[in-house]
Amino acid sequence: MRYELFISLRYLRAKRREAFISFITAISTICVMIGVMTLNIVLAVMTGFEEDLRNRILGFNPHVVISSTTGTIQDYPSLVEQITQVPGVVAAAPFIYGQVMVNSRQGVAGVLVRGVEPTLASTVVDVGTHIREGNLAGLGQPHGITIRDGTEERTVELSGILVGVELAQQLGVLPGDPISVVSPLRTTPGPLGMIPKIKRFVVAALFDSGMYEYDSTLIYMALRDAQHFFELGEGVTGIEVRVTDVYEAPQIARRIEETLGLLYRARDWTEINRNLFAALALEKVVYFIVLLLIVLVAAFNIIATLIMVVMEKRKDIAVLKSMGATSRSIGRIFVYKGLIIGVVGTLLGSLLGFGGCWLLDRYHFIKLPEGVFYVSTLPVKIYGENFFLVGLASILICLLATIYPARQAARLAPVEVIRYE
Repeated sequence: MRYELFISLRYLRAKRREAFISFITAISTICVMIGVMTLNIVLAVMTGFEEDLRNRILGFNPHVVISSTTGTIQDYPSLVEQITQVPGVVAAAPFIYGQVMVNSRQGVAGVLVRGVEPTLASTVVDVGTHIREGNLAGLGQPHGITIRDGTEERTVELSGILVGVELAQQLGVLPGDPISVVSPLRTTPGPLGMIPKIKRFVVAALFDSGMYEYDSTLIYMALRDAQHFFELGEGVTGIEVRVTDVYEAPQIARRIEETLGLLYRARDWTEINRNLFAALALEKVVYFIVLLLIVLVAAFNIIATLIMVVMEKRKDIAVLKSMGATSRSIGRIFVYKGLIIGVVGTLLGSLLGFGGCWLLDRYHFIKLPEGVFYVSTLPVKIYGENFFLVGLASILICLLATIYPARQAARLAPVEVIRYE
């Protein structure tokens, strides 16, 4: 062991007349520990929120969306076949988007229609796992229901659609109930002139994505029904794609564009949701910087502790220099002491942070208010690289805090000390 490190360890031990300095040393270590622990837990929670939100979005949205620069896509079967041959693509299916109004006897709402091929509904976007009531097989299938028209009852066959649970609650409908879809942009001739196009459907099932925005503003319609309702003929709005690795979606989107040519544009999920995930990333950085201030406070405590030790050990420093110790060696003694404080505090903080994250993930004892967040408990995701980054930043700050006291100790002239002692 180098003698500088040996002396640093000796200086950490408390003598009766130096108890206050040792107390400040302990406080500095605890501050570093608390800062590192808090920062690790907050980053784990923020990462958990980000990944949970991403999984929910990707669980109900395609990884890549293909659209045409000329409008609707007519020859989509051949395009789907080309896209599925691109490396990294798992599945591809046509879709139709459109805005409509829906109404029932209890209410009315503006919603977004997503027209999908019933047989491919769960290949790109796993709709089936989100069904809460009813049956996915009823999408686009005729359902015979009895409708009362005045005093008469008659049986009609209506095509099935999927409705979000929040929207169903607003409209007061359940699986098997009729619902009217209205398109103000498309009109049909009537006795009093042109009227908005109206078509009746039956609720085949209710889905629950876990996100209020989708569950209250989205309905699923069979692709053939959507083509007929929006008068697209054999055309579709675009093609949605599922890929093997969501993090490679941007590269796969570029390969799809190269395969299809200039008339088609491919947008991946990171581009479509760019603002949302950029805001989450910025929020995580801000939390990291703000909470790192706790470690910075501990660094100032380390500076104060080392300065007091330098003042207390002036005779020891003078004796060491008289015996041949260099100024660089004297400086190392106090750098080592500050680093020991920082390393011990960082290790304890990392262990306590990991323990806190494990407890939050295992027992979920912190409950979130229902209706405010899309999760009921704090989501936690532990990554080793986050702990390493926090530990590295903490130790670096503690190292920087030792520079000034170490330089003051190294500059101490032994003659001046001995003259007055």
